[in-house]
Amino acid sequence: MILKTKSPQNVQSAQAIAGQQQEQNVAFFLRRAYKDHPQVLVINDFKFRFNDEVAQIDHLIIYSYGFILIESKSIRGQVKVNQQQEWTRSLNTYQAKTTKWQGMPSPIKQVELQQALLLELLMHHRSEILGKLLGFKQQGFKGRCWDHLCAVSSDAIIDRKSMPKAVSDKLIKSEFLVEKLDKVMNLKSKFARFINTSDTRPAFNQQELESVASFLIKQHIAPNTAADTEITKAISQTATEQGSTPIPAAITAPVQRMPAQAIAAEPALHTETEKSQTIQIVLRCKHCGESTNYTPMYGKFGYYIHCKQCTKNTPMKQACPQCSSKNTRVKKSKETYTLNCQECGCGQRVV
Repeated sequence: MILKTKSPQNVQSAQAIAGQQQEQNVAFFLRRAYKDHPQVLVINDFKFRFNDEVAQIDHLIIYSYGFILIESKSIRGQVKVNQQQEWTRSLNTYQAKTTKWQGMPSPIKQVELQQALLLELLMHHRSEILGKLLGFKQQGFKGRCWDHLCAVSSDAIIDRKSMPKAVSDKLIKSEFLVEKLDKVMNLKSKFARFINTSDTRPAFNQQELESVASFLIKQHIAPNTAADTEITKAISQTATEQGSTPIPAAITAPVQRMPAQAIAAEPALHTETEKSQTIQIVLRCKHCGESTNYTPMYGKFGYYIHCKQCTKNTPMKQACPQCSSKNTRVKKSKETYTLNCQECGCGQRVV
């Protein structure tokens, strides 16, 4: 499932344009392979801040057993890595009689730094993300599978003979990326896992998986576009007028632009307290903010609204406005939708 697409940027230099195209190419392969896979959640172009540090991950995969970070790198020509894991690349000197070489930063080391900061972020918010969902296992995040790869241009020439195996295993051409990911993730059915007792990897259940993805989506630092700024101002103004009524964090975050077929892990909903003290949840499209021009629908992941304005989907399910529990369920009675909390027992009508 694709939770966030690649955010296009206005770049000018030939190198930046090539880099952006490579990221789009990788995003294309990920979309083709996992857009309908509920156990594989993909966040493209993920930028976050933690502990006064900022990291940008080209592609982040959250799956049942852990996380995979992918660094996209546009390399047209030859690439070599020596035994000290120092990288060099050939320059495009078509008119020259000899090939010129230039050193370059290691994308593997770069993604390792991103991975370390992401783990720190998740560990810091562990109880907030998983909470009671951990049960007695208390696996947290350190015990999960953590992998990272570097996806290079398909027309790159990779010298693997002199390359350290540890680097070669992580350096993949774009068209072979999905095959490599399937091997790394090694996803099995529940029945196969029951039979294969040698697989001791701790696994996220679907609720935990969606909770992790929802948290990370809210951490994304999106481009400060004019449309995002206007929506944020409007929501902030509404929150001020409503006083103490809680506003979900997903609403105040910049708008995420996702493909129409992708269903977000966490809806962007707005609550308002009426004079009768009956709380009604006003649904808003997570992508464009529309609150009236939509159609309620039901899919394999539950009830959601299909926005007629931007043609994208937003789930009805959200955390309980009363106790903030994520253990909620949306039920339908005739034409009325109700969000029921399994923790505090309250129910709110979804408008």
